Amino acid sequence: MTSRTPVRREVSLRTREALHGYGFVLIWVIGFLLFTLLPLAETLRYSFNQVTVAATSIDLRFVDWANYTRGLFTDPNFVELLIAYTVETLVSIPIVLIFAMIIAMFLNLKFRLKGLFRVIFFLPIVITSGPVIRELTAQGAATAPGIANLPAVQTFLEDLPRALRTPVEYLLTSFVLILWFSGVQILIYLSSLQKVDRSIYEAASIDGASGWEMFWKITLPSLSTATLVNAIYTIVTLSHFSENKVIRYIYDQMYDVQGGIGYASAMAFIYFVVMVILLVIMYLVLGQWARRGSR
Repeated sequence: MTSRTPVRREVSLRTREALHGYGFVLIWVIGFLLFTLLPLAETLRYSFNQVTVAATSIDLRFVDWANYTRGLFTDPNFVELLIAYTVETLVSIPIVLIFAMIIAMFLNLKFRLKGLFRVIFFLPIVITSGPVIRELTAQGAATAPGIANLPAVQTFLEDLPRALRTPVEYLLTSFVLILWFSGVQILIYLSSLQKVDRSIYEAASIDGASGWEMFWKITLPSLSTATLVNAIYTIVTLSHFSENKVIRYIYDQMYDVQGGIGYASAMAFIYFVVMVILLVIMYLVLGQWARRGSR
């Protein structure tokens, strides 16, 4: 009887933790069902139709896959924007993760005014939305275009292969905007670092491990799950960013004479599929490492 008691307590604790997790998720699920599911289904229906908005009604004419084939094969602007979005996202993810990890390790140290520095690094998340980020972007505060115009940088870019020139140029001109998206990732990394038992580092230090070895053998594996979460979060954040060129193009096509709501809806679902493919790739790349690190 006594041997079964710890098992029951452990199961009970896990059950309570699971219920707490489901409780947090349930709020989002209810909101999705009430406010998002029906508009999403209507958008999917519009994507297979030519939509005409009249004064008293919305007229639909079924066109099958015509809107999708137009977006993928006859609209070079949309395809070019999709490719640019994919490249820019793949370039941004490692930069955001590395920067967030370094800052989180810095904020995990003991020093004065640590709370102030946490606020400073998280503040861009509060202001980079809506009209504020639109105005900052319009004034050039989110980019550093002058870097790409330097003679040495231009020579360096010209010597690069064509496949690497675009992502490197994007990194040089938009690294300020990329770092603005690191606030939440820093907090996630910081919370993971604070859960690591300090006695592990003390034991490794006694065994003669250097700081570099402790980072690769202790710190980095303990952050594997947080890295996966941050990578997924970064993809989603960059994908629904209000100044995203793909989103703005879809929005403009919605009111264009040659486009319309039906075509814009089809492009939105194509864009969604591309985002899901990026999420799946990132999960396959980091998922196995995260499972090994969680053990």
